[in-house]
Amino acid sequence: MGTEAVGTGSAAAATGQVLYVGKFHNISTPPTSTFTTIQAAVNAAASGDWILIAPGDYHESGDSGANAPTPADLKDGWYGGVDINTSNLHLRGMDRNKVIVDGTLASASTACSGAPSDQNTLNGDGRNGILIWKSSNVSVDNLTICNFVAGSGASGNEIWWNGGYGSGKIGLSGYSGSYLTATSTYFTNSDPSHANVCASCALYGIFASNANGKGGILSQLYANNFSDSGMYIGACSRACDVTVENAWMENNALGYSGTNSGGQIVIENSTFDNNKDGFDTNTALTGDPPPPQDGRCPGTAVSKITHTNSCWVFMDNVVKDNNNPNVPIAGTAGLGPTGTGMTISGGRYDTIMNNEFSGNGAWGILFVPYPEANTSSNHKTCTSTGGILAGSLGISGIACLYDPEGDALTNNKFSGNGGFGNQTNADFGNLLAGGNEPQNCFSGNTEWSAGFASQTGNATSADSDPSLTPSSCSGKTPNVGLLGSNTDLGLLEQVECDAGVLSGCASGYPQVTNVVMRPLPSLSSMPNPCVGVPSNLWCPGGKPA
Repeated sequence: MGTEAVGTGSAAAATGQVLYVGKFHNISTPPTSTFTTIQAAVNAAASGDWILIAPGDYHESGDSGANAPTPADLKDGWYGGVDINTSNLHLRGMDRNKVIVDGTLASASTACSGAPSDQNTLNGDGRNGILIWKSSNVSVDNLTICNFVAGSGASGNEIWWNGGYGSGKIGLSGYSGSYLTATSTYFTNSDPSHANVCASCALYGIFASNANGKGGILSQLYANNFSDSGMYIGACSRACDVTVENAWMENNALGYSGTNSGGQIVIENSTFDNNKDGFDTNTALTGDPPPPQDGRCPGTAVSKITHTNSCWVFMDNVVKDNNNPNVPIAGTAGLGPTGTGMTISGGRYDTIMNNEFSGNGAWGILFVPYPEANTSSNHKTCTSTGGILAGSLGISGIACLYDPEGDALTNNKFSGNGGFGNQTNADFGNLLAGGNEPQNCFSGNTEWSAGFASQTGNATSADSDPSLTPSSCSGKTPNVGLLGSNTDLGLLEQVECDAGVLSGCASGYPQVTNVVMRPLPSLSSMPNPCVGVPSNLWCPGGKPA
């Protein structure tokens, strides 16, 4: 689609003040509205203002000195190199590739330096980059952000619309971003025997939590080298209301992750490639609350896209070659099975339609239960949120399982998936723990020849029993008892082998050899960074001077 996102509420912002950061084409600007740091401009701005940023390497310190995070800030993530707590604010770089918000020390010899001595972790607390705290209708456009690494606090996020991390509530309404690049060049491992598990690294690139997009758009995004995911949308229950388009996520543990994020989310016209696991959305009791991940439209509404009650839609995307074990890994992101294009882990009522899945060595897409370590969290329990107590299955080591339920895989094209050649490796698989649940459905999915787009037959299912991948999207799975005939035990074993949770597996899935932090590719800047901005000295006639 390629729409230029100009920020939620930009019509009202047309009368706002324009503030300038840095020097652009040697144009003289009023001293009262000109700043050397982004944070200084943010501090001076009022609701409705625009902040334009000239090319430069900005080492921001909104989280230092008198503004250093308190223990409460460390818990909920209310701190960043750039702290925004003013609603209706619009941050815009004049060049996506040359405006760099840099998490390294100001003394670093190069922008986004990967040298250990150049990293800034706030004495081990970790840092966030651009942090939007409970502020609605804030847009961020046309810049690069790098090397804000994690520590003991809620940190390691490059751009974070944070509506109240861990609260289980929506704390901001309306956000948007476009032409954003997030990366990290720094990684250290914590255990030589697990060479890709990081002791210090960046977690997330572009992050929104506890936030209602209010019809917002995240467009023209790129993220690589993140140990959890390049992009994250979570903790918004069934009120996410955001569209992601023209994103490119690669060389991450997960290209995308979304915990307990449902309702209207549309992810379209995007590419997920060369990650360990290309895309993952999940239900979790102890992740960003509240569970479960539920893609149904609010109330009884019907999606104009699916014509069903499923408003969570993944469509017209390319998911390819997600076979990369040599990425940094942190936490449960490492459980994403290597070589899988997409994992719906305990996700519910999600629609995956009209996509291309190719070259993913294990599976093109998997529907699997999410393993949860606790039976209660945040005043909610496993069973009250639709989970199955693992003890009832005779399973030890985990407390609760959330089955994927009510999902639809329709009219997708598959090519060259399952190339690792292990038992059950295939285009798609459906793994369930329980019965008497809304069934997932599979229809119109075909094999095609990449490069020729010629249909060659039906897509291949990992499940040995065709009844495990029914075409009907109504009804429930047979009530045959836990781990009964709804479960393909061969598929279960292979998923556990690939995720590294089952010992004694024959080798057949790629193992890490050496983490590679890949450089940024050539990326397009915003064609006209002056679009939608009030008349100003840097944008005479609505175009850059």
